[in-house]
Amino acid sequence: MADFMSREDLDFLLYEWLDVAALTERPRFAEHSRETFDAVLDLSHDMAAKLFAPHNKKSDQTEPQIGPDGKVVLLDEVATAVRAFAEAGLNAGSFDEELGGMQLPHTVSRASMVNFQAANAATSSYGFLTVGNANLLAKYGSPEQIDTWVRPMLEGRFSGTMCLSEPQAGSSLADITTRALPNGDGTYAITGTKMWISAGDHEITENIVHLVLAKAPGGGPGTKGISLFVVPKFLTDGTRNDVALVGLNHKMGNRGTTNTLLNFGDGTFGVDGVDGAVGYLVGEEHHGLRYMFNMMNEARIGVGFLATALGYAGYLQSVEYAKTREQGRPIDVKGPDVAPVPIIEHADVKRMLLAQKAYAEGALALGLYASRLVDEETTAPDEADRARAHTLLEVLTPIVKSWPSQWCLEANSLAIQVHGGYGYTREFDVEQYYRDNRLNPIHEGAHGIHGLDLLGRKVIMDSGAGFAVLADAIGATVARAAAAGGEAATYSEALATALARLAEVTATAWASGDPAVALANATAYLEAAGHIVVAWMWLEQLLAVGDREGAFFSGKRAAARYFFIYELPKTGPQLDLIASCDRTTLDADPSWF
Repeated sequence: MADFMSREDLDFLLYEWLDVAALTERPRFAEHSRETFDAVLDLSHDMAAKLFAPHNKKSDQTEPQIGPDGKVVLLDEVATAVRAFAEAGLNAGSFDEELGGMQLPHTVSRASMVNFQAANAATSSYGFLTVGNANLLAKYGSPEQIDTWVRPMLEGRFSGTMCLSEPQAGSSLADITTRALPNGDGTYAITGTKMWISAGDHEITENIVHLVLAKAPGGGPGTKGISLFVVPKFLTDGTRNDVALVGLNHKMGNRGTTNTLLNFGDGTFGVDGVDGAVGYLVGEEHHGLRYMFNMMNEARIGVGFLATALGYAGYLQSVEYAKTREQGRPIDVKGPDVAPVPIIEHADVKRMLLAQKAYAEGALALGLYASRLVDEETTAPDEADRARAHTLLEVLTPIVKSWPSQWCLEANSLAIQVHGGYGYTREFDVEQYYRDNRLNPIHEGAHGIHGLDLLGRKVIMDSGAGFAVLADAIGATVARAAAAGGEAATYSEALATALARLAEVTATAWASGDPAVALANATAYLEAAGHIVVAWMWLEQLLAVGDREGAFFSGKRAAARYFFIYELPKTGPQLDLIASCDRTTLDADPSWF
């Protein structure tokens, strides 16, 4: 059976490219070494293989249900895996030692988690959401909130969610209607409905800590009035809070993760004297969206990793299948006695495998690079380096989320194609990988939203400082590749040309001064910029490979070659479209559809 993640690739990216071991020279990570990092990765892969992967298909076939008592019924294996993850200390991996954490670099924690995401996307989401929730509260919560909610989450006794979307609002958070009224004792009465809440109800943990966006009085219109609240399923004295499970959403994929419609304060579980669910304000009133962006941005990078993990797992399975499935004969060999060959011998199958490899390994490099920026942002000795890492991470986040969600989904489609008719059946895993991955272009912001974010905010923030930092980083790689000579130098020229064109069209898009025109083709901008960034990731990997021999390094060179020859040229027509400021979509009248 094919593995779900390549440890050889993780080691190459972490140690030979990103030099994660060098982080141990910094005070926060001084107790660590490559040996401790390896131990975490070994443990993660072993647990993922033994506790997560075996029930991946079973949890897809046996969706969560609401039992006669109104409680969610899940497979026992899901709860066992989630609890084991926490008991191994992995919820707390990157947290401070004083909170029970291991103070692992963020990069290592992400590399650990990608094993679980590849083994079982649905079950991994419970821990993923809990860690994000705890990170937000550890940063913005009061000491009492940290003791009350964060410590139990890191221990695995509690789990966490993020409650943003509502049935009528979706991603438009300015339009949420959930309300928060002061109770007079420092708590708030929360009333409203939240939709699409992953892990919103279950019996895996003793309690569920919901982070809820709601509007408190006096906050002004739109997002300015939003505050953030901790709304637990159970209060500290064990009383059931007025958080009611209304229903479970039935999804195309990721079926093992409960996805819920929740009512807050509808009277199902009333607390005496409170007309609503009891909520505890996080930070200051009317700053909730700013706080929630801490978890949202973490979740966006995590979604990129989830898409990458699924693309990677499908790629490995299609490689194994292509090596063992015999069908067809070589085009250049004739005769009645010519035996069929494994389909991996056919050029078009190699094309599909190279595409998957280029997408999955490129996306993994991108996600780990972004994770390394998190470590730089928080621990770099020089303040200027921290600021630079922060800005670069801001610019890259829409791409880190959206590019893998688009192209690793395409990798899953190609994995099905390599399997042929078998890939379209439920007997093989690749059809599930595709269904599981199809969510990732949607949640935590659809492609269109991230296109608007990238072109409308990130590359033009601080008078273009965002784009300048990105261009400087890519330019430094281009210069190193040019000096290296050979294939790397050839690709450096192509990347430099694409980057210069991206800079030109970025300015052109805004030249009209009309935001509607500038942003009409923001999604095309996101796709083109994403391809240029991933070409940068491949050039970085090619430089790290150098002239070393062996199948692994030859495979890296082939994937880089594929990306520069087959993929990067696709950005040309997209950049031409953006530069033209075309109004086709902007001017389309709704009556025409």
